[in-house]
Amino acid sequence: MILLDANQSRQLDQISQGKFGIRSFDLMTRAGNAVAISLARNYPDAIASDVLMVAGKGNNGGDGFVAARRLLRSRASVRALLIGEASRLKGDAARAFREFVSDGGAVDEIGDEAETSKHLKTRPSAIIDAIFGTGLNAKIEGIAARTIEAINDLGVPVVAVDIASGVNADTGAIMGCAVKATRTVTFGFAKFGHASYPGLSVCGDLEIADIGFATGAISEIAPRGRLIEAPDVRPLIRPRANNSHKGHNGHLIVIAGSRGKGGAAVLASRAALRTGAGLVTAAIPDCVSDIVAIGQAELMTEPMPSREGHFAAGATIARLCELIEGKSAVATGPGIGVSEDAQELVEFLITDGTAPERPVLIDADGLNAIAAMGMEVLGKAKGPIVMTPHPGEMSRLLKISTAEVNADRIGAVRWLIAQTGAYVLLKGSRSVIGGPDGTIYINSTGNAGMGTPGMGDALSGIVATLMGQRLSPIEALALGAFLHGYAADRVAESRGSVGYIAGDLIEELPAALEGIASGDEY
Repeated sequence: MILLDANQSRQLDQISQGKFGIRSFDLMTRAGNAVAISLARNYPDAIASDVLMVAGKGNNGGDGFVAARRLLRSRASVRALLIGEASRLKGDAARAFREFVSDGGAVDEIGDEAETSKHLKTRPSAIIDAIFGTGLNAKIEGIAARTIEAINDLGVPVVAVDIASGVNADTGAIMGCAVKATRTVTFGFAKFGHASYPGLSVCGDLEIADIGFATGAISEIAPRGRLIEAPDVRPLIRPRANNSHKGHNGHLIVIAGSRGKGGAAVLASRAALRTGAGLVTAAIPDCVSDIVAIGQAELMTEPMPSREGHFAAGATIARLCELIEGKSAVATGPGIGVSEDAQELVEFLITDGTAPERPVLIDADGLNAIAAMGMEVLGKAKGPIVMTPHPGEMSRLLKISTAEVNADRIGAVRWLIAQTGAYVLLKGSRSVIGGPDGTIYINSTGNAGMGTPGMGDALSGIVATLMGQRLSPIEALALGAFLHGYAADRVAESRGSVGYIAGDLIEELPAALEGIASGDEY
């Protein structure tokens, strides 16, 4: 599914009008009509009672007046509230207001916060939210904030026009407060704010209405945003020839583990095998090598010199200089611990372990090592770097709070990419994926049961395997994140949504891959 930001939404309007001759009021009319039709279809009892349309002074409010007029003409009971003065409406919004009034529509203007309670004292049967659209870029305060709070307190169905008022269309951030919509009717294409948290939590059911934007306009914009769904990643699963062998399917090296964390190396390596890696070598500290070897018989294990339970960097690097050659991808970080040795090892893997044809995926403690060293080290990479932080690791990399990361997850990914040139996957519900070319993907799979140890280790093995099979980093992240979440969804469906573990997800990977490839959406 294509995702647009606010600027691209404006461009879609402008190009459709200026280059392709589509009149702006025609677009507004079709948008408002789509909202009215959706409300009538989904809440048929409401239109016979008392529908309230709450409008702002911009074009979003104009869409709302068109919707209210459509309902009025179908003999629905509808009234309107305008935040501000009607005399300040301009252009198409002013025309939509006049036409609603000329058809007998009643409009009350809210001039101060005290009037909000008076006008919303009577509980309507449903509300059309047409206060703010996709152009909102400042914190909501004053009358608008008080009105939004009052709408949320009413507890009735709310249909939002384009996006729930208060949601940042670019990031999904809540701009102070936001309407809690039951349903959102957006126009042409979904927006980032519909698909990413926290905006996703207040947009309700999303409906995309075709209002006649020019096909050529979206081609000119060429958006790079996507909500990743099965049809997007299915072509990335490449069928194997009947005469293929393990040497055709990538040789991944997993550099992971420390005393007490040998399981991280096992999980990442096992996930790689279950994703279809031809060969997997686990380079682990010698103090946990027996545990890892017993934990996965199909692995090739390479014990590395250790110091105090973790990799001894100097001696390990000397071994890796030879071992890493010929490998198709590298995954490092899970369970390696936080130490100066870890920093030295990660710096080696970035500076000497990468090659144009050999990407390096860095996760978990590897990311903490980068945060401690400084991200300047990534400028020395010779090949692609892929980083897969969770919000806590992202906060350490960017030196901001975890709350700030989660408030603008897309912005955090863009910021990290700008500083490092890396490919980034920010884990969490609706994981955000980004690349240096401006691509931003949001993953659609996964569930709350994934909040358990080892899930990130499994993802590392999955993505690194796909890169080792010659998918580009952005393709591997897209397919890997989708597969990871899809396998978890299958497990939750069959075993229950709470209490499954990373090992259950890993065992489901072959069936999940087959399900995606065959179009089986379980």
